[in-house]
Amino acid sequence: MHDIRSIREDAAAFDAAMARRRMEPVARRILDIDTHRRHIVTTAETAQAQLNEISKRVGIAKRAKEDTTVLESEAKNASFAISEAKKSLPETDKALRDWLSSLPNILDNDVPDGRDEADNVIVKFVGEIKEFSFAPKQHFELGETLGQMDFAMAAKLAGARFTVLRGGLARLERALGQFMLDVHTNEHCYTETTVPLLVNDTSMFGTGQLPKFAEDLFKTTDGRWLIPTAEVSLTNLAANEILPVAQLPIRVTALTPCFRSEAGSAGRDVRGMLRQHQFPKVEMVSITHPNDSDAEHERMTHCAETILERLGLAYRRVLLCAGDTGFSAAKTYDLEVWLPGQGMYREISSCSNTRAFQARRMNARYREADGKTLSFVHTLNGSGVAVGRALIAVLETYQNEDGTVSVPEVLRPYMGGLTVIRPI
Repeated sequence: MHDIRSIREDAAAFDAAMARRRMEPVARRILDIDTHRRHIVTTAETAQAQLNEISKRVGIAKRAKEDTTVLESEAKNASFAISEAKKSLPETDKALRDWLSSLPNILDNDVPDGRDEADNVIVKFVGEIKEFSFAPKQHFELGETLGQMDFAMAAKLAGARFTVLRGGLARLERALGQFMLDVHTNEHCYTETTVPLLVNDTSMFGTGQLPKFAEDLFKTTDGRWLIPTAEVSLTNLAANEILPVAQLPIRVTALTPCFRSEAGSAGRDVRGMLRQHQFPKVEMVSITHPNDSDAEHERMTHCAETILERLGLAYRRVLLCAGDTGFSAAKTYDLEVWLPGQGMYREISSCSNTRAFQARRMNARYREADGKTLSFVHTLNGSGVAVGRALIAVLETYQNEDGTVSVPEVLRPYMGGLTVIRPI
């Protein structure tokens, strides 16, 4: 959500910011609506002032037993002007709000220009790519050989892009989620939170999923939405709140199933677990003072990196370019993990600073220490990390030539001491 005042102050700068998103100039159209709205408000206020003055004169005239016909006619005209303004204002307010809420966030200055993921900038590589003495298999080949990853059964139950896990792999998925939560809560100062998986329109609007991305979501018959990420529920905890500045930053995390329709992804990653309609993910959300959000973004990204490093997975940090940065984000780092079976890096975490963009949509504010000044908080979100993709990376990285999979040392306490996953 954008602040109309910033567009009034520098329309050219706003259009330049949208141009980085490959959008046509829009400031003039928005300002035309804004001018019309302000004219309506001014007209109503002027007419109300006139009506108040006329009412006083009518009272005086009546007490003096003077003719009030002309004054009453003027009062009627003023009342009509107020009524007409009140009728047209909601429609104009909606038009302005629709424009301001339909446009993506303004990018940070250090976000590189670019059209798509090919123009993203690699910030660093971490970890050594494991060398194998045999041709490494992809996760779905390993899972099916182990007899613990069943796509056919999932298709029978729900259709394509679902997976049934059994035995050691089901426990490994659970272990990964518990390990991530323990690290983030015990070491990174996040508060574990259980949140609704079904939310209303307002919550989806607040974090930017609605109205633009409705086709990417699942909606229930009673009008609720299945969350595509716990970011929605966690960030909206601050919606319509006024937080004391002393409470900031607020850091919360949750492990939840996530649900995405994967609209437009036909033909992409059709085999395996990379792109699912339902998947578990650990999400991190921070609510911060505006002065602290840059440092918090770096901190959050490092928290996600810690998970990959503890698991012994090679990865790289990538700064997304303008054309690949999401709708609500001002700046995003992706973490891409190396998958030996695919022989390539794939996204496993995305950490974004949305600045005040989401806060304006959900009216999330803080009160300064002076007890008077109210300002919008900054919100940040990041995967800490995607559990399903971590499972894929562990399987492919720790696979053995005989088809078994070694369990990373940090996960063994969560696996009852199991060191190797063998076929059922």
